[in-house]
Amino acid sequence: MNIIRMTVLCCLLTFTAYPGGFQINEHSARAMAMGGTFTAIANDASAIYFNAAGLTQLKGFHLLTGTTMLVPSFSFKGVAPEVKKYEGKTQYFFPVHFYASYAVNDDLSFGLGFTSPFGLGTKWDENWVGKYMAVETLVEVFTVTPVAAYKVLNNLSVSAGLVYSFADVTMTRKVPEGTFAGDAFIKLKGNDKSAFGYTFGVMYKPLDYLTLGASFHSQIKYNFKGTAESSGAKQLASNLPHGNIQANITTPMSLNIGAALKVNNNLTISTEFQFVGWSSYDTLQVNFEDGTKSANPRLYKDSYIIRLGGEYVFENGISILAGIYYDKLPVESKMMNPTLPEANRIGSSFGLGYKINDNFTINASYLYLYSKSITVNNSEETYTSGNAPFNGIFKAGANIAALSLSYNF
Repeated sequence: MNIIRMTVLCCLLTFTAYPGGFQINEHSARAMAMGGTFTAIANDASAIYFNAAGLTQLKGFHLLTGTTMLVPSFSFKGVAPEVKKYEGKTQYFFPVHFYASYAVNDDLSFGLGFTSPFGLGTKWDENWVGKYMAVETLVEVFTVTPVAAYKVLNNLSVSAGLVYSFADVTMTRKVPEGTFAGDAFIKLKGNDKSAFGYTFGVMYKPLDYLTLGASFHSQIKYNFKGTAESSGAKQLASNLPHGNIQANITTPMSLNIGAALKVNNNLTISTEFQFVGWSSYDTLQVNFEDGTKSANPRLYKDSYIIRLGGEYVFENGISILAGIYYDKLPVESKMMNPTLPEANRIGSSFGLGYKINDNFTINASYLYLYSKSITVNNSEETYTSGNAPFNGIFKAGANIAALSLSYNF
């Protein structure tokens, strides 16, 4: 196989990556303000995502909608022994959330939710040192989730739901064509319009002041189909990838277990453990229409998030909320890739809520994601046709703000 085409194949193998750092857990301003500790609370319509068993706490018809503004930041210093710093370009993302629920009676409730559980992207200067690995990546994943919740006992509720998902991926990078030809641009676009999963939830209240909750989101397997487009020297066009491509990727399952303690009529404290099965992202194979196939190990490992949050409600309808969590990196440093950089993260959040009247409530929150720099000195990722390792220092973080409006009839 031509050396240019082989180089391209090696570079393309991460075009549908979903690193842990780009799993979006912020699907409600109120829950985000509490550090995401909502599985054992779930007492508004966003329960459809966090723990649908909580819908049995609601009466009548409830709507909740809003958006989250995510502003990720990322940089790379290297390639070692060089210490030049490259900053990713600032981008703004606005995933939306929408929920509607209806209580048929005291025991049975239904709901429908729309969220973006995975997404975001990165954009680097087209001439940066890692241009042959990544220039721009955009991942958009959407889900529609109908759920049903049933109160088995006065203090025990369960739920189940179907998840319908569709996703789009776009990625560009450069490929070296030779000393005189310069670089070629490679653009990959793919989508899957019909992927499916499921979700379950349970909520148990053993004591008046203590609630326990658990929720499960299944893996979802996407079969991406799309095209590869190349722009470069005409005399070398046959050596560059083009035409139809196909790749499978499985997003991880997620299990959340939480507890909420009602200290008094005003204060609630909650804690939560989230297990994320990132080991489903083990190897990625890309298939070209000419029969060329190639696979690359990603070797992600199962990970977890630990959360703590609280809410204090004043008599005038104003509430203050705060939270903190630790999100463990799911991949070894030697597999770090600038397509979607990540790190161990600490998230700290706060927010305000205001119940305007018996029907209408507004919540706003802010979350700062902090991460330590990660030094890579044994990289198995390469950034040149000569397979030079991409050693250096990665740094990633984010500023996140959210606004949600809820109304009940």
